Amino acid sequence: MPSLASLFIDRPRAPAPGWAKALTILGLFVAFTLVCWSVLSSSSRSLQILQEYRGVFIRGWLFTVGISAVALVLSSAIGLLAAMAKKSNVIIIRYISITYIEIVRGMPFLVLILMLFYGVAQITQYGNRMVFGVIALSLFSGAYLAEMIRAGVESVGASQRESARAIGLTTFQTYRYVIFPQALRHTLPALTGQFASLIKDSSLLSIIGLSEFTFSAQQVFTATFSTMESFLPLGVGYLILTLPISFWTKSLEKRLRYET
Repeated sequence: MPSLASLFIDRPRAPAPGWAKALTILGLFVAFTLVCWSVLSSSSRSLQILQEYRGVFIRGWLFTVGISAVALVLSSAIGLLAAMAKKSNVIIIRYISITYIEIVRGMPFLVLILMLFYGVAQITQYGNRMVFGVIALSLFSGAYLAEMIRAGVESVGASQRESARAIGLTTFQTYRYVIFPQALRHTLPALTGQFASLIKDSSLLSIIGLSEFTFSAQQVFTATFSTMESFLPLGVGYLILTLPISFWTKSLEKRLRYET
């Protein structure tokens, strides 16, 4: 009969039981929660600050969720279009895509925000901060997603395309049923990291005064001068957003994994 300790050893040929993995994750989560709570509850003033400014944190967190969700959809569409445009046979379309990708990837996100908001906004006389924030976040993330999608598409062998044509599939059907499913499997880890980065990059939108999560934490710090009470909830709030994406994609990787 195996010992209790051996049940928590995970080997390829002798994987640990599911309950052991779940218990380990639960234990780490409880330990992390207790550490955070012990820090925040170390003084009555900490609890008072959290109670007084909880509405500020919640509104900022919800704003970050909303703006990240919109930017995630838009950046995915931009990345897919740019990746397909980069493979286009039409030279002007291909080089427009290359120019966009190389310029944006070679530019810090903060610079892109400032250029769009203080440059384009002055020229167009349109100063909606949220619109420019979403556009900047979508364009920046879309350039990276374009290269990931392109690399995933090119990783599918030419024999796959030839086989699709041989059975009479159109170009759209070939991409829809043959290329994209395999490209997704190859690029899923990279896409996961980029989606998580998109959420974290939204914190830089505070530079143009958007009331997102980081801006809310800065407001609390300015009002209270309490570092831990202002920024520990900020870190936990971002973890609540990014960790589910990581866990979901890992389960999706297992579902899409098959022998080639």
